Amino acid sequence: MRVRAARPDEAEALSALVLRSKAHWGYDAAFLAACRDELRLRPGDVAARRAVVAERDGTVAGVATLDGDPPDGELGLLFVEPRALRTGVGRLLYRHVLAEAGRQGFARVTVRSDPHAAGFYRAMGAEPAAPDAGLPVFTAWPVPPEPAWARAWAAGGPDVRVGNVAAFNGQFCRVPQRPDHYSCMVMFCGPMPAGLVLPERVDDWWLRATAAALGWDDVPALTHVAGGRVVPWGRTSGTPEVMAAIRHYESKRHAHALFTALAPEHPGIVVPARRPVRSRRALARELAGGPLVLKAEYGVGGSGTRVVTPGGRLPRRVAGLLVEDHVAKDDRFPDPTFDAFIDGAGTVHPVGTGLMDVAGTAYRGVTVGRVPGGVATTAETFGVHVGRVLAEDGYRGWYDVDFVTARTGRLAPTEINLRLTGPAVAFHLKATFDRLRGGDHLVRTLDRVPLGARLPPPALRRHVERLTRTCADAGAVLVVTIPTAAFDPVPYLGVALAARTPEALDQATQAVRDANRALGAMFRDLDVSRRGAGRTRTRRARPPRA
Repeated sequence: MRVRAARPDEAEALSALVLRSKAHWGYDAAFLAACRDELRLRPGDVAARRAVVAERDGTVAGVATLDGDPPDGELGLLFVEPRALRTGVGRLLYRHVLAEAGRQGFARVTVRSDPHAAGFYRAMGAEPAAPDAGLPVFTAWPVPPEPAWARAWAAGGPDVRVGNVAAFNGQFCRVPQRPDHYSCMVMFCGPMPAGLVLPERVDDWWLRATAAALGWDDVPALTHVAGGRVVPWGRTSGTPEVMAAIRHYESKRHAHALFTALAPEHPGIVVPARRPVRSRRALARELAGGPLVLKAEYGVGGSGTRVVTPGGRLPRRVAGLLVEDHVAKDDRFPDPTFDAFIDGAGTVHPVGTGLMDVAGTAYRGVTVGRVPGGVATTAETFGVHVGRVLAEDGYRGWYDVDFVTARTGRLAPTEINLRLTGPAVAFHLKATFDRLRGGDHLVRTLDRVPLGARLPPPALRRHVERLTRTCADAGAVLVVTIPTAAFDPVPYLGVALAARTPEALDQATQAVRDANRALGAMFRDLDVSRRGAGRTRTRRARPPRA
């Protein structure tokens, strides 16, 4: 199916299509006659109204127009042949019109909907407006230009994504033998993939629900790679230059040395002093001056990093640990992270800055979309400088630089990650939702939202369907990013939320947390007698059979 410009000689046939589509909803002849002139597309209006048609196998299946002049436009017509309803024609035309509106410089598009089509426009991301109007009225946002980094990332075409999170981390330190739930996140790192290779079994409902939310076709979960472009979470093999750069700069010791070398050129950056831990006794003496940060040379997601305070418990073994001056954080700002990637030619493509959710030292998620300008500029300028050094040393691929915000307002870089990251998922989802729904989205990932009860797949699917409706009512879209931990001994769910306003995003976030927590109420509310609690019942041994 393709979309093309309508021709003036098709005007009468398209007008007839519009009336057939309108009649499908049961309107009588008198009503259709009354609105015939309003719904008519005249030959002279075809170009002026930017009319387009969806065509399948040479047959026109739908028509749409973009009326008006920038900045405010209107979706004048969007009608589908009755026999082609619910086959994707309406979605294709709607997205084409919003993409064209973006190219033409429109800021918003008004939709005056037939009552029967109101659900369609809500599902497509349009937001209700003019509640007192006689007919449903929506505001839709044009599709912004595709970010340069997203075009460069997808330049090789559809890829097969490999969730080798545990294998990548295992290059640097011992990885506990447990399910690799985080590997599911690789699904979201780009446009629609050709397939997924994951270490954990995922249910078909999750693949279908994700594809529907992101406007994809079905995505196969594979057990092996047959060919094509392969994008792993992190490289475990490759050219010697790339692998050497990964091992070098994933090291917190070498990353700190790079930060120290670059910082003099960046007045908004402060690098805390760092040195090896000599002994437990020396560490205890240093703690007399205030909190310190202990770091293993390698670690991901906050593992291997801990803050120790005067009088606090010290690790038994300190050999190989690094001690770093503690940066007094500005609690008004979450910890920033800057993401970028380096293409095959060594060009650094800035992606953006996000604000991380960090519990202690453990990464739990990120919010991307709108970061205070000063923070974003400082993080990007320094992060791009880091990327140029990585490129010179042979690295190719995604990377990020994590920071904390000091009370002085300066940013303190803490580590470099040379792989796909949790924030990478949020940035890719933002690009997807902006492309799919138009406008400028905020995206928040919550990688570990506790569940109040363990949920087998059918119960999890029903729970997610309820969550999806609740978030939609708040003006947000929900996508499950980690579905495989819902039946763990300590169950949790990973989700991503997208919304156009901070208020809608916060409301949806709270709704997800509350609904997950409420799952435990079914057990708390059970009327269980305490009589005999703690008493063990035993059975008399049966006599042996003859």
